[in-house]
Amino acid sequence: MTKFPSTEVDPANTPWSYETTAVQTGIPRGLGETVGLPIHQAAAFQFSTLEEAQDEFARNQGLSYARLQNPTVRALEERLTALEGGAATVALSSGQAATLTAILSVCRAGDHVAATASLFGGSAGLLNNILPLMGISATLTENTPGAIAAAMRPNTRLVWAETIGNPAGDVPDLAALAQIAHERGALLGIDNTWGGVGYLCRPLEFGADLVTHSLTKWAGGHGSVLGGSVTAGSRHDLTRNPIYTEGGENSLLSQRGEQALAWRVRWLGAHQMGMTLSPHSAFLLAQGLETLALRLTRESETALALAQWLSGHPRVQGVSYPGLRSSPHHALAQKYLRGGFGAVLTFEVPDPAAFLARLKVIRIAPNLGDTRTLAVHPWTTTHGRLPEAARRAAGVSAQTIRMSVGLESLEDLQADLEGALA
Repeated sequence: MTKFPSTEVDPANTPWSYETTAVQTGIPRGLGETVGLPIHQAAAFQFSTLEEAQDEFARNQGLSYARLQNPTVRALEERLTALEGGAATVALSSGQAATLTAILSVCRAGDHVAATASLFGGSAGLLNNILPLMGISATLTENTPGAIAAAMRPNTRLVWAETIGNPAGDVPDLAALAQIAHERGALLGIDNTWGGVGYLCRPLEFGADLVTHSLTKWAGGHGSVLGGSVTAGSRHDLTRNPIYTEGGENSLLSQRGEQALAWRVRWLGAHQMGMTLSPHSAFLLAQGLETLALRLTRESETALALAQWLSGHPRVQGVSYPGLRSSPHHALAQKYLRGGFGAVLTFEVPDPAAFLARLKVIRIAPNLGDTRTLAVHPWTTTHGRLPEAARRAAGVSAQTIRMSVGLESLEDLQADLEGALA
């Protein structure tokens, strides 16, 4: 039976540093093996016998059809698992696909999600508009343990939050949310996109059960590819979720054991919904991960310097960045973030349209994590389809500018901002 290429160490328990793991994991060793990841551009894989084909379709542990598994995609998944400290990862076509798959892995019609309101607009749209079509309800509330606890219901299967709220810049108390969720029989899912694939934060270490990413952002890092991922932890309790327990001896939990959650994530995202990541995209994302630590360190340093400078600017108000000592989220950021406070900040200007029009270096675009600094007006773009109350709950006002800091020099960015603010 065809086997996946893999490293010589367990990806989830590698003794290496983040930087070494990012460049070594997923690349096999041996005579004739490539030094970097090859692109396996194929739609299907061969079998020698009927028995081999039958076994693979029953077990799904090797290679059969590219919608289900691909060696290049699997190598990326191994790398993501190692960097997040998880048990298994499924790479998908976008961050939105990853969020939907993660939620559906533990929720079905009649279930409920308790989420923080400071979410990416696409995530809020899923919770408010798409999941209700499937019979799944959601409550979006303040990003505090008390508010989440109050939002919990007997049928709550998932608590959902972001490592750093988009674009509010607030930081959840991960350990407290995990305790609240687990006491009620729910799981904790964290969108760790702003956590830089485990570089700034590894939510699984603080009790999260599922971690998602828009790999389009810092993992890709160059604004050239779409992708998403779901990483499952190894310490989750599924015994109070009917999806996994119904059926007695034939239940999913009985059949798959500790692999049940990861199995369902792949079955939903790849097998059933077909939100497959292409091999070429997986190759680009794996390459991006190799320089993520370097890029995000530099971007975080520049973002902190700009946040401090903007905080004292007479034509700027409401600077939000968890690295600022004045931020109400600074203590939690110090507790859960490492290696920096992230590359994104928000601030308010009197005339956003005029400000954006005057920018010469910074580009107007809705992406994050790019090597180029990008600015956007969330009120009319990323969160523009949300009701006004939901926008304000997400930390967005009509004057808010969200800026994702890239690799340009601090001096050039500061001069560009000064010119736009003049």
